[in-house]
Amino acid sequence: MRKEDPGRRFSREFKIAAVQRMAAGANVSKLARELGISRKGLYQWQKQFRAGGPAALRGGVGPLRAVRRLGEAHDRGGAAPALPSEALDELSKALARIGELERLVGQQAADLDFFQEALQHVGKAHQRSGAPGGTTSTRSSSR
Repeated sequence: MRKEDPGRRFSREFKIAAVQRMAAGANVSKLARELGISRKGLYQWQKQFRAGGPAALRGGVGPLRAVRRLGEAHDRGGAAPALPSEALDELSKALARIGELERLVGQQAADLDFFQEALQHVGKAHQRSGAPGGTTSTRSSSR
């Protein structure tokens, strides 16, 4: 197995695609091997995505961390934040809600894919029953 290069950076789109594949039920070990990243890294991306949505998957300081750091700086008597504490609270709640809604959309997309595939399997089963040599729904008459 390839070792992950510690200096290697992945784009946000790459990380989102990996997290979506995990949500769709992909085997995490196989996915990690295919993408050249550790399983732990995939689970970290998933955790970040669940906490803050796609914006949390970028390198450096994510929006939730930035909000927390602004609040901490204000609490320590440091530089005043650009937003009042009520606005910071509202912003962090809004970001959490956005993450929650994005997770819901991802889950619904995975469910939709599952049901579309199941419907295709059912359609194929019905087609096979009428094929030559297949069993039919009516008995043939021996008279």
